Amino acid sequence: MKFVDTHSHLQFPKLADNIGRVMDDAAAAGVTRIICVGTSLDDSRQAIDLASKFDNVWAAVGAHPHDGKDFDYRAGAQDLARLATSPKVVAIGEIGLDFYKDYSPREEQEKLFRLQLEAGLPSGLPFIFHVRDAWKDFWRIVGDYSDIKAAVHSFTAGQKQLDKILDKGWYVGLNGIMTFTRDEAQLQAAKNLPLERLILETDAPFLTPAPFRDEICEPKHIKNTAEFLSGLRGEPLDELAETTTNNAVRFFNLT
Repeated sequence: MKFVDTHSHLQFPKLADNIGRVMDDAAAAGVTRIICVGTSLDDSRQAIDLASKFDNVWAAVGAHPHDGKDFDYRAGAQDLARLATSPKVVAIGEIGLDFYKDYSPREEQEKLFRLQLEAGLPSGLPFIFHVRDAWKDFWRIVGDYSDIKAAVHSFTAGQKQLDKILDKGWYVGLNGIMTFTRDEAQLQAAKNLPLERLILETDAPFLTPAPFRDEICEPKHIKNTAEFLSGLRGEPLDELAETTTNNAVRFFNLT
């Protein structure tokens, strides 16, 4: 049984400091491919460097909305476009809006989001979107652009937002949140998500699935999330694993 972790942060110290063991444990759990996702241009470079060291690791480059207040707008667009041409970069992300904690002012988040959309679209790469408590503004912004290919990372909304995502033809990433959320609307949306649009992720080192909440999340934990979703959705685990793996390989061109 094979899995793809479409969203992890292997470059973060909690994982990078033990990367050999982390990769061995992932392989033992059936994780055959991992996308290492940037949250700033600096750690996007680290993601690229890490991907160059492992045949089964790819990189995504971008600046998280929390980075808006510190982003170098003068050079950032050119830097992002340059990083997107690096070998084994398969996506622009994670980018988007996060109004849950407002670590960066909302106007700065929108400015950063638009800059990265405009810098990333010429690459033809898919985007990895982060959206938290910001759907109204998110849809307003992406509505100004065409030909966006995307996956929505760490989806925790309900059916209304899911329907809009599916109408765009985008993919949806589910992770360990599903194993511990008490929000029935989130769980129902996860059940209703068509299998051909589902991809799996961990967001490691964050969001460790139950029953391992006191541990650091790692790519190996994707199997636990898959097992939970198999039960939730009433699908055989091997079918869920095979289809989500094929979805990820095809969408992100993980060859």
